[in-house]
Amino acid sequence: MSSSYFTDLAQQYIDGRWRPGTGSWDIIDFNPYDGEKLASITIATVDEVDEAYRAAARAQRDWAATNPYARRAVFEKALRIVEEREQEIAEVIVAELGGTRLKAGFELHLAKEFLRESVNLALRPEGKIIPSPGDTKENRLYVVPVGVVGVISPFNFPFLLSLKSVAPALALGNGVVLKPHQNTPIVGGSLVAKIFEDAGLPAGLLNVVITDIAEIGDAFLEHPVPKVISFTGSDKVGRHVATVCAAHFKRSILELGGNSALVVLDDADIDYAVDAAVFSRFVHQGQVCMAANRVLVDRAVEAEFTEKFVAKVKSLKVGDPSDPETVIGPVINSSQADALSSVVSQALAEGATALVQGTTTDNLVEPTVLTGLPARSDILRQEIFGPVALLVPFDGEEEAVRIVNDTPYGLSGAVHTADVERGVSFAKRIDTGMFHVNDGTVHDEPLVAFGGEKSSGVGRLNGEATVEAFTTQKWISVQHGRSLFPF
Repeated sequence: MSSSYFTDLAQQYIDGRWRPGTGSWDIIDFNPYDGEKLASITIATVDEVDEAYRAAARAQRDWAATNPYARRAVFEKALRIVEEREQEIAEVIVAELGGTRLKAGFELHLAKEFLRESVNLALRPEGKIIPSPGDTKENRLYVVPVGVVGVISPFNFPFLLSLKSVAPALALGNGVVLKPHQNTPIVGGSLVAKIFEDAGLPAGLLNVVITDIAEIGDAFLEHPVPKVISFTGSDKVGRHVATVCAAHFKRSILELGGNSALVVLDDADIDYAVDAAVFSRFVHQGQVCMAANRVLVDRAVEAEFTEKFVAKVKSLKVGDPSDPETVIGPVINSSQADALSSVVSQALAEGATALVQGTTTDNLVEPTVLTGLPARSDILRQEIFGPVALLVPFDGEEEAVRIVNDTPYGLSGAVHTADVERGVSFAKRIDTGMFHVNDGTVHDEPLVAFGGEKSSGVGRLNGEATVEAFTTQKWISVQHGRSLFPF
């Protein structure tokens, strides 16, 4: 069933038309588990990026003037389409990402939640009447669309993270140009366009360009049309995106990497903490920005936690993501697999002990659990985008807080304790955008501000934060009397 998606959607989508790119080479879309060629897509050039942005700008004017109740109907229809095609979309997620059945269900559940919220977002912007010092003057503050938004989505949750910016930006009256990651051009790009096309979105409002910076350079960022760039990806690329946007007076919303910690205090429910830690580290092979890279355990419960954690990790089934029993499928590509092998080798060379040491076969990377890393090891401070867990013991809360904060990142985290208020007090001392008490580190909800501190990003999405991200304010004053001018 999913094979038709790779046949029919292996194209650019510009100004309401499906067409091949005019670049001189193709992006080849591979299944990361078995290496099967899924699609070949001729890349978009700088000219096609320009066409996409110009189309979005033309279509946006009428769209912004459309009654928001009428705009809302498109998102209601898009939600129904996702629900009707859920099984087919899940198959595409499994094939293109190497996502497990569990992961596909998780991603689709969140995608539907965000689409439901987009239905309401169309009606969310509210203006204000603000008092004036002038007796006969009226100040109106309008909340209006920014115009056109450029969206760059990642490979790990491409369907969700494309929709998470695309749907709200459109609902709020903007046009959008979406550039998906080269490894997930269908799930993160043309599939999203197809859903909105079938939902009746006017032509030109949403465009998808499948391309590579080797072809277009910074043209996607520098183009004069988009006023906001929403980027999800690594902090290294995010820093470049922010620099280019600032130079061109554009707003950038940056959802970047993380090095989250899950902390187990001395009064935690150990069995529950183990379950939360294993999920937080190994969901989607650990290719999640919020994943618990580090698992910190109070020495008072270290032995019990470590024994149970290691046993559960060893029980995780690794293999074919299409098998419903598989928990850990392939990482996205061979470069990622090689990078993970290097991290483990470096850790062992620095003196770490492998409590579990998995092997790597092609893109299948089995889980590894390391402990005993030197306190100054760089590995403890970097993002590890794969199934490698670092166990770090600590003595008391003060040391735990210091270790958790000793990283350039500040995205998510969690703490486990029998005393909820103790957990909240602990969470307040951590330099992150998000922190969870007695839960995992991987969460996203449509109404709660999502984003990070430090190298984990700038800006927030979800709820009111999304309205702020994709709208701007416009002051219009009305003089009902006559102003007095000094000359």
